[in-house]
Amino acid sequence: MHTRRTHRGTRTGTGVALLAAAALLVSGCSSGNSPSTASAAAAAALAPLPRSTPKALTPYYGQKPAWRDCGVPGFQCATLKVPLDYAEPAAGDVRLALTRKKATGPGKRLGSLLVNPGGPGGSAVGYVQAYAGIGYPADVRARYDMVAVDPRGVARSEPVECLDGTGMDAFTRTDITPDDAKETGALVASYRKFAEGCGADAPKLLRHVSTVEAARDMDIVRAALGDEKLNYVGASYGTFLGATYAGLFPDRAGRLVLDGAMDPSLPARRLNLEQTEGFDTAFTAFAEDCVRQGDCPLGGRGTAPEQVGENLKAFFGKLDARPIPTGDADGRRLTESLATIGVIAAMYDEGAWQQLREALTAAMKENDGAGLLLLSDSYYERDANGDYSNLMFANAAVNCLDLPPAFDSPDEVRKALPAFEKASPVFGEGLAWASLNCAYWPVRATGEAQRIEAKGAAPIVVVGTTRDPATPYRWAEALAGQLSSARFLTYEGDGHTAYGRGSACIDSAINTYLLDGTPPKDGKRCS
Repeated sequence: MHTRRTHRGTRTGTGVALLAAAALLVSGCSSGNSPSTASAAAAAALAPLPRSTPKALTPYYGQKPAWRDCGVPGFQCATLKVPLDYAEPAAGDVRLALTRKKATGPGKRLGSLLVNPGGPGGSAVGYVQAYAGIGYPADVRARYDMVAVDPRGVARSEPVECLDGTGMDAFTRTDITPDDAKETGALVASYRKFAEGCGADAPKLLRHVSTVEAARDMDIVRAALGDEKLNYVGASYGTFLGATYAGLFPDRAGRLVLDGAMDPSLPARRLNLEQTEGFDTAFTAFAEDCVRQGDCPLGGRGTAPEQVGENLKAFFGKLDARPIPTGDADGRRLTESLATIGVIAAMYDEGAWQQLREALTAAMKENDGAGLLLLSDSYYERDANGDYSNLMFANAAVNCLDLPPAFDSPDEVRKALPAFEKASPVFGEGLAWASLNCAYWPVRATGEAQRIEAKGAAPIVVVGTTRDPATPYRWAEALAGQLSSARFLTYEGDGHTAYGRGSACIDSAINTYLLDGTPPKDGKRCS
């Protein structure tokens, strides 16, 4: 899942259009067996790599970016090569796209600040050019070169492609709450077609888009930028990427901020189940707010959140039986699956709640699904021409490689449905079935759940939001408990991630760390 605005900040400024970037995306999000299946290796902390650079990697570490104008005022762009396979560097290269905005001054330059908005699959280059490079605090931009690299397989860095626009339209309409064997077969066929498209497009790259490989790429980027240590702000999935870097290169970890943290020790099924609980927590907060407003179509003042959820589920059921018009130029109607994703998209940022109320009102009372379709399209990064970014493709490619599948068959999903529906009566069924996608992936997972301790790293600031929908607060608690040098910072509030979302307390603590190197007191809480 996201992205986002300041990750949220981004979102705040541009609305829901950027939502999908910083979130840990649900579709493909985890993979996972039960904790008991983890190997002995998975129980160990991520082992650091040798400090010396292997001879075969020396040419990569010796690169110097050839910066050039890239059509975005104030920004330069460049490309770097990294090995397709670190175990066989001679087997070929992957070209990574970078962008930077040089430090503006005044004040002594502190080096580069690498930023990643999450996903997996969110474009870091696009995020920095559209938000971070111009929207981060002026003091931070004055002292750091703002830098981003799209991870391998993402956006401008040899993107994985799986389906064309028409194919993705069909994929996003597929019923993810199958009622019978026919609908289950259609869902499985949809996942297979998606996976086969990815495999046909990038048969070699698909085996080498793991988070570990992306973290190793970041060390080559660090060296190319001339920095002794990596300074980094990662949101959502970007926290997993940053923690992985710290685990592999603890002595090169500089000032790291991990906002909206993931727990790397959880297998996929557990991740998906806990994320489902996170969305339920966020929906409860939305429901309580909705009924206090005069335009809530799901209940009046005093209506309990449980009843609000039942009302929404009843509406989804009507759409399942009969999709409604949207006025879409391509003739798309609002299905249950599209409406569900539209609601989920608005859970990432409480700033989108009014938009969601209006969209639900139009759909439920006026038979107009345009507003919910717009929210769904923002999540999937579908533009007005019917073209999709590679966000969802890269999201699945990374997730399905990082962890074994959450479920291996529809039967396993059915057995798990009671647990998922308990976690979220509104979203549980759909999110359980969405967790089946990696079962049909053409490449076997190379990663597994494991703790990351990063012993020897400088202080790492881990940030958790108490009602975060996509990366539940408990994940941030868990990561802070694993990292040996963590400083845990809590935001008591709604939405996905915390930095740049309006809390002066959060922003001041992070800015002080980035500028002075002084981390917040462990356990500090902000609202």
